[in-house]
Amino acid sequence: MISTARVPADKPVRIAFSLNDASDDIPPEDSIPLVFPELDQQLQPLPPCHDSAESMQVYKQHCQIAEEYHEVKKEIALLEERKKELIAKLDQAEKEKVGAAQLVREFEALTEENRTLKLAQSQCVEQLEKLRIQYQKRQGSS
Repeated sequence: MISTARVPADKPVRIAFSLNDASDDIPPEDSIPLVFPELDQQLQPLPPCHDSAESMQVYKQHCQIAEEYHEVKKEIALLEERKKELIAKLDQAEKEKVGAAQLVREFEALTEENRTLKLAQSQCVEQLEKLRIQYQKRQGSS
């Protein structure tokens, strides 16, 4: 008889069963073929006893759990990769933001410099005009 119990997701689960009437012709555990090569040896489903419906059921359940485990691991790997991509995009956006702030500061500085230069140019034009007028007065009085 198989008993089941709900276990919290963060707790490790171990499934074990014993075949007391097992014969000596069972190969050692190391030579059991890997049904799911990507799983660790201790997580591999053990071959069922084909004469026992309960053993077959446990084997099928273990295979389903192993498939789900494999899918979850694949999804985790994809999510980890997506996380790396998003972190890279965030880093790039922050660099661009810093670059944009730097450009804004440069623009403000250049705008101020431009305003100062225009003011100096207009003062120079006024001074030049005054000098021309003085020069013309001197020419006219000589």
